Amino acid sequence: MADRRPVRLLVIERPGVARLVDQDEPAPAGGQFRLETLYTGLSAGTELTFFKGTNPYLHAAWDPRLGVFRRDRPAAGFPVRAPGYMEVGRVTETSSDAVAVGDLVAMAYGHKTGHTVDPGADRFVPLPPDLDPVLGIYVAHMGPICANGLLHAAADAAGPGALQLGDGVRGRHVLVTGAGVVGLLVALLARHHGAAGVLVADATPERLAAARALGLDAVDDADGTAWRTVKERWRRDPTDCGADVAFQCRGRTAALAGALRSLRPQGTVVDLAFYQGGAPDLALGEEFHHNGLTIRCAQIGRVPRGMAHLWDRRRLAAETVELLRASGPAMREHLVTDLVPLDDAPAMLADLADRRRHVLQAVFACPAAAT
Repeated sequence: MADRRPVRLLVIERPGVARLVDQDEPAPAGGQFRLETLYTGLSAGTELTFFKGTNPYLHAAWDPRLGVFRRDRPAAGFPVRAPGYMEVGRVTETSSDAVAVGDLVAMAYGHKTGHTVDPGADRFVPLPPDLDPVLGIYVAHMGPICANGLLHAAADAAGPGALQLGDGVRGRHVLVTGAGVVGLLVALLARHHGAAGVLVADATPERLAAARALGLDAVDDADGTAWRTVKERWRRDPTDCGADVAFQCRGRTAALAGALRSLRPQGTVVDLAFYQGGAPDLALGEEFHHNGLTIRCAQIGRVPRGMAHLWDRRRLAAETVELLRASGPAMREHLVTDLVPLDDAPAMLADLADRRRHVLQAVFACPAAAT
């Protein structure tokens, strides 16, 4: 294969400052293959925590042995190079039998124009040729994040023997709090897997409009009273009303409090949110205690305990592909709101951080996308 090559990547140098830089990528070793990036998706919620300087990795070091953040060790700090985890690339060179030149691959390697892959160490997902490559940004990581939320609901309902992703939502009433990308993907997955009803709650008009355009039922939670709609809609008897399961997908504790308030007795919140502050809105002595509720955190670093032999990231990615096949055209039209050149990434981060711009899903197109 060829020798070193230039690659352009996004770097967050310090809070509020990002730019694109050029670097030489080393020559690949035997058995590796090279990608040229077509599309790289912005995970606004996560990436803005780096741009704003609030991400916990910037201030504490993760101790994998104890499973805690520690402030007595050096944190990752700045600069943050190539943030992001939603990439689609085309194979340009390969000495591996895992892919062929021209194949499209989904990976999580950050905002940069190219990447070298070691099939023995790196996680990648070949994309089927019938899939819109723009939607391929969801296959390697973001889609599995959302599918893992459903998997935690399945484990809660059926235990570690749950065999189908829909075992926790099929025939049940499902609330999704937060109509960002995570919330909408979770809601679409719940509908795809046979939920009796799916209701999405959010306070942003653009997000509510996107949910409805995707065929989802949505309720405005600007005044924090969506829980009342849920309780009135899903009533079984005078003392049993509310959602069977709620997926909490908004990084605000007030949304978690609303999700708990919306549940029927002994219901479950599956929490996919990424919180950056304290929890002043969360009164655990109220509905959580008196209705005997459960909060389960669904974090992509692990599937539910006892299910690793049945489920892994690749199977969750396959579930994502099936959703994209079922709902892809509508998702492309209503979920992907911004498709802009990678050169626009620094300005977009600044605009989003200062609330000068609203996006649902922004996708950066690299030069290779035009060929």
